[in-house]
Amino acid sequence: MHHITKHDQRDRHLPVGRRAGDTTLPRRAAGQDRIMTTRVGLRLPATLSYDRWEKAGLHIFQIADSSAWCLGDWLVYGQERYADRYQTGVQAAGLDYQTLRNYAWVARHFELWRRREALSFGHHAEVASLPPADADTWLDRAERHSWSRNELRLQLRESRRGNRTTAPPRAGLPRISVPCDRVERWREAASKDDRDFEEWILLTLDRAAARELGH
Repeated sequence: MHHITKHDQRDRHLPVGRRAGDTTLPRRAAGQDRIMTTRVGLRLPATLSYDRWEKAGLHIFQIADSSAWCLGDWLVYGQERYADRYQTGVQAAGLDYQTLRNYAWVARHFELWRRREALSFGHHAEVASLPPADADTWLDRAERHSWSRNELRLQLRESRRGNRTTAPPRAGLPRISVPCDRVERWREAASKDDRDFEEWILLTLDRAAARELGH
């Protein structure tokens, strides 16, 4: 598990190592240029081989990806154990609450044993709203075919289009009047999530319903 720490005002410099998932980043031999991490970014040597650059990116991605799971699990624990105080803990940590809620929503839908190490947190987020058996099937396919998150999303969309003819009857939602600035904010959020506006609205409502119903 990767530990999340708060540094003081001094930059903490750590070389990016070669072993995926190893947070005890090994130092390179003395006299050789190193990739250094600081609180505000990377310090890269003047010359860097492609091999080192590629492996550094993999290592950074794995840390960032696992942190989403860890933060989600952390918030779920706080919600269940300290329901009256966990928001204070979130504020004290200086973390964005809405982002954490999204992490927690995904983490709550996947027990540790169902999470695929070969797939990213984003892969799991794409199928979190599905019934567990369906979500597992899609994750198995993504892992077997080495799909990217975008490819998994595309396959899901194609599947939904193919099932429209056999889908159950749909109920119409009531028409509501919404200020233009709110609609534009929603459209911006959907675009940032790389989703169709209607799909984003439905997914957001599903997530809200799941939270309220305790699913």
